[in-house]
Amino acid sequence: IGAGCHLDGDLKTDHTVQIHGTVHGNISAETLVIGRGGIVIGNVNTQTLFLHGKLEGDAIVNIANVFSNAQMVGTLSYQTLNITGNTGLECK
Repeated sequence: IGAGCHLDGDLKTDHTVQIHGTVHGNISAETLVIGRGGIVIGNVNTQTLFLHGKLEGDAIVNIANVFSNAQMVGTLSYQTLNITGNTGLECK
């Protein structure tokens, strides 16, 4: 989903999804990249999460990679958590 684009609805795939715009809905994917400026408002289920942008919702992941300036509000369930830089997390 490109910068400036807006999607209302759920997204499900067995591949990689990159979000640089805004998604209002749940996402299920093999790998999810929420880029800088990307916003996801909904729940996430993915093997690998790369969070550079903003996630408002719960996430169930195997590997969570949270980068500087990332923001998340919700419950984060993970097996491996990697945090780099200055992040704003309000997670359980």
